[in-house]
Amino acid sequence: MKLLKAGLFAASALWAGMAQAQDVIKVGLIAPLTGPQAAAGQQIVAGVKLFQQLNGNKAGGKTIEILIKDDAAIPDQTRRLAQEMIVNDKVSILAGFGLTPLALAVGPVITQAKIPAVIMVAATGMIVGTSPYFVRASFTMSQLTAPSAQWSLENGVKKAVTLVSDYGPGLDAAAAYKKRLEAGGGQVVAELKAPLADPDFSPFLQRAKDLKPDALFMFVPAPQAGALMKQVVDRGLIADGIKVIGTGDVLDDDQINGMGDSVLGMITSYNYSVAHESAENKKFVEEFRKANNNRRPNAHAMGGWDGMQAIYKAIEKNGGNTDGTKLIEAFKGLSWMSPRGPVAIDAETRDIVQNIYVRKVEKKDGELYNVEFKTYENQKDVK
Repeated sequence: MKLLKAGLFAASALWAGMAQAQDVIKVGLIAPLTGPQAAAGQQIVAGVKLFQQLNGNKAGGKTIEILIKDDAAIPDQTRRLAQEMIVNDKVSILAGFGLTPLALAVGPVITQAKIPAVIMVAATGMIVGTSPYFVRASFTMSQLTAPSAQWSLENGVKKAVTLVSDYGPGLDAAAAYKKRLEAGGGQVVAELKAPLADPDFSPFLQRAKDLKPDALFMFVPAPQAGALMKQVVDRGLIADGIKVIGTGDVLDDDQINGMGDSVLGMITSYNYSVAHESAENKKFVEEFRKANNNRRPNAHAMGGWDGMQAIYKAIEKNGGNTDGTKLIEAFKGLSWMSPRGPVAIDAETRDIVQNIYVRKVEKKDGELYNVEFKTYENQKDVK
């Protein structure tokens, strides 16, 4: 089997050398389109498709072809699809990855094949460091969370509880919140972790309520946001005067209207809101809703959009050359104006640099929105 894999990757390396002469550059997009994370995958794909719809399919003098595969959020399947797309489909770039374990599954594959992979969602800070061929267009959890803790300190929070999903991004979020809060004189009195698969948040929320903190900080993957917030309301934490705050995942733009007025006033920090005030975002939201049956875009759609923006810019910068080592170099230092605001790819880390916004839930024209009121500019991943 090892010899077979070695032969396959030798063939893929040969193809990489030949690909420079081809007129079509294939991008392999792997996203969870079925299963519990399907909502995230659907938003990624919608963002990718909209980018091509509005910007065409040409970059660096080549035609950009997107091949879409469903991994159902199963890491073994992600790895297998990545191998097949590199060897059989002759893709020059991989992209997608709706959860951290899915991105980590392809690290050894892209390193051996020397194929760049653009992370459009997966948010654990250490992912990019596991392969020299990863680049991130989305966000990291510590990048999102440190501003939440800073806002907490500025607004009287001395004692807090954290509740996160028990996997990489959740652990990053809890650690970043605690580090920043305690550096400012606050205290995290309990660190609660809910299972990622089929969680029941009720016992964790009751424990948090019993501790009577000033604030409860939360993170769960966006597809679980609706269930979490229903249980937060049912347990009466907001009614008891506990500041319920978190990353924007818990008040996902795609789901917030189904959460009801009980979330009005809730504070989150995030890299994007559908209510972001800019001409670029106004056009993005209008076109997205037009193309997707009036569905709102969320940060996952933005990851798909900006992932494609980065891919197009790197191909242009590289003159259409798809040699993997040269192409990953082309990603470094890219910058552009996104619908979310100014973004850049750090030339040293290959990670995203962007504004992080503190938002408050408000009602406008009968709909709920995360309205940005404070900006932390040019935030990097927090180590």
